[in-house]
Amino acid sequence: MNLNNWHQHRISKLIVKKLFGTVTGKKMFILGFSFKANTNDTRESSAINICKDLLDEGATLYIHDPKVSPNQIAKDLSIPKATDLNLNEGEWCFIDNLDEGFKNADAVIILTEWSEYKSLNWTEIAKEMRDHGWVFDTRSLISERTIAGSKLNLWRIGDGSKV
Repeated sequence: MNLNNWHQHRISKLIVKKLFGTVTGKKMFILGFSFKANTNDTRESSAINICKDLLDEGATLYIHDPKVSPNQIAKDLSIPKATDLNLNEGEWCFIDNLDEGFKNADAVIILTEWSEYKSLNWTEIAKEMRDHGWVFDTRSLISERTIAGSKLNLWRIGDGSKV
């Protein structure tokens, strides 16, 4: 359990470091909140600590998960969701529409290996995100080949790769 917590905080710190030492006011799009794909179970989900850390650092989080409800996320984060999509520092909202989450995002953070995240068109997504945005893939879901040529930076668990 302690190793898992350490690893989750390590991921949060790595994200902050890669984004020039601060995520204050930066838009982060969280892909997946459940413990694993095909479930709404959030018990011991790494998304909880990672999202809490990023919110504490002042990030704005736009969270998508096909099965986890916004009420469950609010309970897990101990922070109510924002009432609209214009977030202040340290706030979060739930996004049903993936396209909406990518608009002007500084980073995308893949936390659950949902199948619909595997087939995303990163070249098109890059056009919606801020220039030279980051993709943090904590599930090794996407390949360097998939993101190459998109002008996005990639960090992927297991190899720390950067495209």
